Amino acid sequence: MPKVKTNRVNYPEGWELIEPTLRELQARMREAENDTHDDKRKCETLWPIFKVAHQKSRYIFDLYHRRNEISKELYKFCLDQGYADRNLIARWKKLGYERLCCLRCMQPRDHNFATTCMCRVPKRMREEKVIECVHCGCRGCASGD
Repeated sequence: MPKVKTNRVNYPEGWELIEPTLRELQARMREAENDTHDDKRKCETLWPIFKVAHQKSRYIFDLYHRRNEISKELYKFCLDQGYADRNLIARWKKLGYERLCCLRCMQPRDHNFATTCMCRVPKRMREEKVIECVHCGCRGCASGD
């Protein structure tokens, strides 16, 4: 006989403090996923989803690493349950990647000439004024301005 899955999750202490914000971000994610894709390029349809995923990860990262408002147990719980992107947060801890918008922007295989995304170039070094990343719609996530 197969195992019966239950939806009982033991929430750690402090969950009730961050739950409303995470629920709001989940609702915005659902809205972005169900949004109509009329009059948009194929790559532009994913931009709102990347933006909300970044906001969720940044919210949890800031609560734990910057403001020290949540416990390590709650932080690990959020990562394990998929409320935040573990790999993106790991990259934010490294020097030079503090403002990274998504992981695709630093993968050389996804870009011309095997380099990183144009949004990773500091604004003072760019020739053009306004640039949007093709993958996530970011206009610049390089550390140095």
